[in-house]
Amino acid sequence: MSTTALVGTGPRPTIVLVGHGMVGQRFLEALAERGLTATHRVVVLCEEPRPAYDRVQLTSYFSGRTPEELSVTDMEFIAEHGIELHLGDPAETVDRAARKVTARSGLVVGYDTLVLATGSFPFVPPVPGKDAEGCFVYRTIEDLLAIEEYAKARATTGAVVGGGLLGLEAAGALKGLGLATHIVEFAPRLMPVQVDEGGGAALLRTIENMGLTVHTGTGTQEVVTGDDGAVTGMKLSDGSTVATDLVVFSAGVRPRDQLARDCGLTVGERGGISVDDQCRTVSDQRVFAIGECALASDGRVYGLVAPGYEMAETAAATIAADEAAVAGGADGTALAGTADAASFTGADLSTKLKLLGVDVASFGDAHGAAADCLDVVYADSRSGTYKKLVIGPGGELLGGILVGDADAYGTLRAFTGSVPPIAPEQLVLPSCAGAPAQLGPSSLPDEAIICSCHNVTKGAIRGAVTEHSCTTVPEVKKCTKAGTGCGSCVKVLGQLVTSELEASGVEVDKGLCGCFSQTREELYEIVLALRISSYQQLLDRYGRENARGGDGCEVCKPTVGSIIASLAPTIGAEGYVLGGEQAALQDTNDHFLANLQKNGSYSIVPRIPGGEITPEKLIVIGEVARDFGLYTKITGGQRIDMFGARVEQLPLIWARLVDAGFESGHAYGKSLRTVKSCVGQTWCRYGVQDSVRMAIDLELRYRGLRSPHKLKSAVSGCARECAEAQSKDFGIIATAAGWNLYVGGNGGATPRHADLLAQDLSDAELIRLIDRFLMFYIRTADRLERTSTWLERIPGGLDHVRDVVVDDSLGICEELESLMTAHVAAYRDEWAETINDPEKLSRFVSFVNAPDTPDPVVGFVAERDQIKPDLPLLTIGTRPLEGSAQR
Repeated sequence: MSTTALVGTGPRPTIVLVGHGMVGQRFLEALAERGLTATHRVVVLCEEPRPAYDRVQLTSYFSGRTPEELSVTDMEFIAEHGIELHLGDPAETVDRAARKVTARSGLVVGYDTLVLATGSFPFVPPVPGKDAEGCFVYRTIEDLLAIEEYAKARATTGAVVGGGLLGLEAAGALKGLGLATHIVEFAPRLMPVQVDEGGGAALLRTIENMGLTVHTGTGTQEVVTGDDGAVTGMKLSDGSTVATDLVVFSAGVRPRDQLARDCGLTVGERGGISVDDQCRTVSDQRVFAIGECALASDGRVYGLVAPGYEMAETAAATIAADEAAVAGGADGTALAGTADAASFTGADLSTKLKLLGVDVASFGDAHGAAADCLDVVYADSRSGTYKKLVIGPGGELLGGILVGDADAYGTLRAFTGSVPPIAPEQLVLPSCAGAPAQLGPSSLPDEAIICSCHNVTKGAIRGAVTEHSCTTVPEVKKCTKAGTGCGSCVKVLGQLVTSELEASGVEVDKGLCGCFSQTREELYEIVLALRISSYQQLLDRYGRENARGGDGCEVCKPTVGSIIASLAPTIGAEGYVLGGEQAALQDTNDHFLANLQKNGSYSIVPRIPGGEITPEKLIVIGEVARDFGLYTKITGGQRIDMFGARVEQLPLIWARLVDAGFESGHAYGKSLRTVKSCVGQTWCRYGVQDSVRMAIDLELRYRGLRSPHKLKSAVSGCARECAEAQSKDFGIIATAAGWNLYVGGNGGATPRHADLLAQDLSDAELIRLIDRFLMFYIRTADRLERTSTWLERIPGGLDHVRDVVVDDSLGICEELESLMTAHVAAYRDEWAETINDPEKLSRFVSFVNAPDTPDPVVGFVAERDQIKPDLPLLTIGTRPLEGSAQR
């Protein structure tokens, strides 16, 4: 059955949008902003079974982000504006003479204005076997679901054909699925469009160090199949072969213009629907084309989201201007030439991406095509860092390439076309090589474009603060749309907002201590951004003038030590807290990897994840406690503490425990302590989820994570809350639909009930939100600040934290997840490392000049069949010097 809406017979003119991707959704928003959804019927024909989603972040699906979370469509917006959205029902024919579109379902819709946003399709090289079972493309969520299903069921090795942007995204996805991964790129380097030979070499080294195999300068000749027709390998043009169970073609895209061809619209020689400066098709003034399907008036097809957004804005503005002209015209026939103010003649192709965890950015004339230009290059093969700036003959910055460290991308891109206020070489040197000047947002002119996705200038952002009273990044994003596209400008956006607010207020010293004028949060950012792995380097470069060259203090040393430890895998620092300089930064407990007790003895606390322990391990703990004469106690954290060990006994005790499969419980560190659990649905008749399994998974994931203060957690299997999850830094309570996540609880001296952050989460959603929450806390908390205090202090409180970690309002969630992933991958048990290194064992003595002499103050007496500190001996051991006053 078909439905027909004839042109000119309805009460309102009709706009038909074919395609509902990111560009199509931006077009709908642009129509609404101009009031056109109130005066027009808007019909959308969408091929995919779901509304527009963030294709830029597609790979984040494999790190736990759900298809629903990838959506960029607010269905309330669709309903509020009366937009008729037809999912899974693409346009199949266009009758331009009758101005009608027919959909696959048979639906026929008349139009006054037709907008084509059909996007692009993946290019699959015409090689034998390309359609075999196990061959996929990488373009939609449905593609990802199919790849995931096949990989889990039938593949151990995967190969990606194409080493460009999407190819590396696809390789990251296969690696995330646990497949041994190959990348095949015909060009002599990876990402040949975005980076030059030096950048490609740096990227290649970094990716190969991740365990991926890269084949450059060769193409795919054939996909080899087995007797069952499924993929078994690939033959390459250089004569080599690759054994693989799965092939993903990601060798570029082509404009999806078949619908336009079929209805007689002009297309380019190499594809793309030809449009003018207003994004009208050159063949029909009533038809527009926007996004990747359009061949712009400058002769290019743009495959990035920012130009697509600009085209969507241009088309909407042109339609609005046409309507205004018709309304004011005498005969009501005016169409073309009425929208002089709206035009699209080309776009900035700058881009910043994180591919396989590697920052890659290019901007402006990245390859130095301009006459008489010069390159300024910094390359560090060890760290995989490559930076190149292209400088014009007059000193102006023309473009650049950044690989491995793209933190300066936002500022550098904004300077493109102008002469930077400092020498180019200072813009690429790291902090340890030449003391570069720190360029901030204040150096940028007001006309500098900060957000290229939405063409937002620095002046507009300043105006949002000074004229519209915006005081936070989310408020500025809502006011200007800056930072709501690809997200690469969010860091500079935050700096601008902060500097503008500070310019109108009083400067307050928020320094950590007398050695540093920066807060802990600022020091964290410095260490992360500049990859500073040494306390002394941080102090000498960023400490207060009078502290540089000194030894620091007891406030900043453990604080910076904790920051470096929490970021060690990312910044390339020593992760072991007793290694190198780190050892001198630790307080007494960390210094001996044990908690100091009141008589000078130490406690031993092996990790017991989730409180679950086998009889065999219980016996080991009993035997160790018996053999070394230790006091034992079951704690509130569902583990067993052993007290009374002398410092020289610690390695001997831990050698036995490590040999039995135990590892450090980190009771001595500002880190994760325990994740308690009830028995859950496995044993309890009230349980609705497996709380023990979840508690074990969480404790093993976050073990060893250094933070501003200790972290405690618990998982309850039902609403009866036997594990007391709502008194923890992060607590989880099972529901019939999943898990509820509570944060900011505290059961200590200042009890605080935890707040509900999110509810009915799947396992993957829960872990992802905890990852983000913990890394955001570690990033922004003050020293020795529990999550409960932090949550009440941080501006915006719980709502702000929810905006950041659930809704990604700051655009940093990918980075937070990456930091946690790095921690999990790099975890090493501190005691296992210690007992196998004689040099590290040498510190475990009471007296360095008499290593075999025990501390005479450490003594015990019997009580209740165990030991306790000998308090009279302790008093004697600490008696005052002769002649001093008694107190």
